[in-house]
Amino acid sequence: MPAYKLAIFDWDGTLMDSVAHIVDSMQQAAYVLGEPVPSVSDVRHIIGLGLPEAIALLFPKASEVAREAIRQQYAQHFIAHSAAKSELFAGAEPLLAQLTQQGYLLAIATGKSRLGLDRVLAQTGIGHYFVATRCADETASKPHPLMLQELLAYTQTSPQDSIMIGDTSYDMEMAQTIEMPRLAVSYGVHSIDTLKQYQPMAIVDSLYQLHDYLY
Repeated sequence: MPAYKLAIFDWDGTLMDSVAHIVDSMQQAAYVLGEPVPSVSDVRHIIGLGLPEAIALLFPKASEVAREAIRQQYAQHFIAHSAAKSELFAGAEPLLAQLTQQGYLLAIATGKSRLGLDRVLAQTGIGHYFVATRCADETASKPHPLMLQELLAYTQTSPQDSIMIGDTSYDMEMAQTIEMPRLAVSYGVHSIDTLKQYQPMAIVDSLYQLHDYLY
């Protein structure tokens, strides 16, 4: 029997190896528009937030008009190169297939936009594994737990019967807020020391290691 009824996955940095592409797209957007180019570490830190929230943190002195221009330029660069520069982490699809066979309900809670998530699910061909998805532009951005609460309501599942799996403090914080069990992955954007602050049940180094905690 599954250890939980519902497994909720983050996307970027957890299921998809897209962090370098996100960093490059944000830096390119800033460069093209003549804005201060954020450092790699600064961009990595905001991955997981909704894009407007992320841009506001990276460009605090920019006007709303400038931030919208950055958003559009970022999206244009990201979309143009996403198929070539982002791919699923090793073991992602076998894990999702096995969890489904074992009776899990699977969901996604992501900082991506709805258009962005739908596009990448179509590219990877794994959208059929997920019974529900929530994106930052249709609910509150992480670390607010609203997207988790909406997924729980949709699947009629309690926090205790569910688990959040992600690579950032934002994933861990929103799960901790509603007392949901959580697993962190070490290969994403936030450090192990940062993740530990939110008391995940474990921090794993690959998707293959998740099996030990989900059965």
